[in-house]
Amino acid sequence: MSERVALAARDGVRLGATLFRPQTSNRRALALLAAAGVPQEYYARFAAYLAERGFGVLTFDYRGIGRSRPARLRGYRARMRDWALLDAPAALDHLERAAPDARLMAIGHSVGGVSLGLVPGAARLRAALTVGSQNAYWRNWPPLGRAWMWPAVHLVLPLLPRLLGYLPSKRLGLGEDLPAGVAIEWARWCRDPQYLVGALGARQSYAGFTAPLRAYAIADDRFAPVRAVEGLLALYPAARAELRRVAPRDLGVDSIGHFGFFRERFRDSLWREAADWLAAQD
Repeated sequence: MSERVALAARDGVRLGATLFRPQTSNRRALALLAAAGVPQEYYARFAAYLAERGFGVLTFDYRGIGRSRPARLRGYRARMRDWALLDAPAALDHLERAAPDARLMAIGHSVGGVSLGLVPGAARLRAALTVGSQNAYWRNWPPLGRAWMWPAVHLVLPLLPRLLGYLPSKRLGLGEDLPAGVAIEWARWCRDPQYLVGALGARQSYAGFTAPLRAYAIADDRFAPVRAVEGLLALYPAARAELRRVAPRDLGVDSIGHFGFFRERFRDSLWREAADWLAAQD
C-alpha cells in the first residue's frame, strides 16, 4: 500500500513524497535518496517490492525535482547541499514518526548515497546501501571517461546554468532539468579530490558515520566506475563498509549501467539480495 505525503524540509520548503507501508512489518524503515535529476517514481516498483518484504519505505523528490519542482525552474534558488542538509532529514523525521519502533535505514542512488554522511541525524541509521554512488572527482574516471568528465565539470555544469538560469539536463540525456545552483555546486565538488567532503570541509561529519554500509559497483556503470566507488568508501572512514561488485554477465544480461539496478528485471536477483542484506542488519 502506498500513499502520497507532503514533507516540510528543514527550511520549510514543501517536498512531494510517497510512503510505502508493508502489510506485515519487519520493523525496518527505509528512506530512498535518489540520484540527481531522477524523480521518485523511477524507484516506485523497487520500493513496492521492499514493502512486500516487510520494509516501510519513503521515496521523495529533492527540491527542484519531480513533485518538489517549482512552476518555474529558471532562477530557482537551490544548492545540491540543500538536498542533504535540508531535504533528506525531513524524510528521516517522517519515517521515524510513521514507524516509531522500526530500525531506520537508507538506500542511496548515486549522489543520494554519497550525501548520507552530510545528512543531519544520519547517526540514527542502522545500515545503508548505495548503488552507483561514487567519489565523483573527475580523475577517478579511466582515461576515456576523463575525456567527457573534464569538460562536463569544468565547462558544461558550471557555465551553462549561468547562461540559462538552470541546467537543461533533459536535452543532455541526464534526467530532469536541475536548478542552476545545484549544477554549479555539483561541478565544484567534482573538481575536488575528496569530492563534497573536501569541498564542504565535512570530514568530521563523515567520520561520524559508523553504520554498516554496502556499496554496489556495477561493472558497466560509466557514471560510477569501480575506482570512484572505492573512493566513496574512503569518504566514510569509520563505516563498516563492504564493496559489492556486480557485472552484467553475473546475471546473464547484456547491461545494467547506472540506472538498471532499479528495473524490475532484477527483482529475483539484485533486489532480493539487497533486501536480504538489509533485513539481516540489526
